[in-house]
Amino acid sequence: MTIVLGVATLTLLAGCVGSIAPDAGEPIDGGDDPGRTTAATGTETSTGTVATDPYGGRTLVVAVENPTNGTRDYAPLVRRALDYWEANASGYVAFDVSYRLDPDATDPDFVVTVVDRIEECGSEHDQPAGCAPYITRPSQFTPPERVRVVGGLTDESVVRVLIHEFGHTLGLDHDDEPRAVMRAENRLATLPQRDAVDRSFAWPNRTLSVHVDVQDDAGDRADVERRVEGTLAYFDRGAAGTVPDGVSFVRTSDRSAADVVIQVGGDHPCDRDSGSCRRLRGLDPDGDDRLEPEPLRTSATYDERRSEWWAASNASAATTTPTG
Repeated sequence: MTIVLGVATLTLLAGCVGSIAPDAGEPIDGGDDPGRTTAATGTETSTGTVATDPYGGRTLVVAVENPTNGTRDYAPLVRRALDYWEANASGYVAFDVSYRLDPDATDPDFVVTVVDRIEECGSEHDQPAGCAPYITRPSQFTPPERVRVVGGLTDESVVRVLIHEFGHTLGLDHDDEPRAVMRAENRLATLPQRDAVDRSFAWPNRTLSVHVDVQDDAGDRADVERRVEGTLAYFDRGAAGTVPDGVSFVRTSDRSAADVVIQVGGDHPCDRDSGSCRRLRGLDPDGDDRLEPEPLRTSATYDERRSEWWAASNASAATTTPTG
């Protein structure tokens, strides 16, 4: 018998989870990236290298708007993204670009805003990790333009998102070079989170759905059902004190939606001929090779995601993010 625990995925548009943004001045070859992300500005479609500078050659002033009560300084991360394009823009668009970072500017050309979440970006509605306007001509530029990035990402992931988003403001789309940063999918990581094994209850809610998958070679189905029901009843009673109070189990016919899948018979990963084994699957949003709770649940605010409640009450899960 095989038991699969904690199956959960989270896919977001417009960002990336885990990759390191290249340093300023380092060319990007657009090679394969193992990450997964979907960027989401989606206002127009680029046809390649932008031939005309929509900003007329002037230095662009960039301000930074931190989240309410935020203590993290995002200005150095913004500076890294701007440095990248100052060093590399002319290789991908037909003009150079110059920025002046003034976090408190009163009349900026761009404002980088850290937000709890991005519900939509252009035609995309799948909660991207970043969003920015797609600008190819002067008539599309109405300052101050806003460049958004979700909070709670690592420094390197924030830089990766911002490089991607400022690429859109230079007229680059998801099919343009440098593909390593402009592709619609990439990888990001969240800030460190408490691992599932370090919490007393590693699930997002206290009612766990169980799917039972009985294979053709499982033997007497009535006997299998009796054993499964006996097992669930044992856990409902607390499993000799190993299950916290208030936890219950319900059967579901939907394997993909189940928290726990019990497979009886068929192929399994056990290295023995009899008995049972288990497999754990879930999210590792902070990239430390250990399972954590969902990092970007839509119902949680930025402050909640940084709180002890968030760390203590959420379950083991698995995540992927993007840039707009």
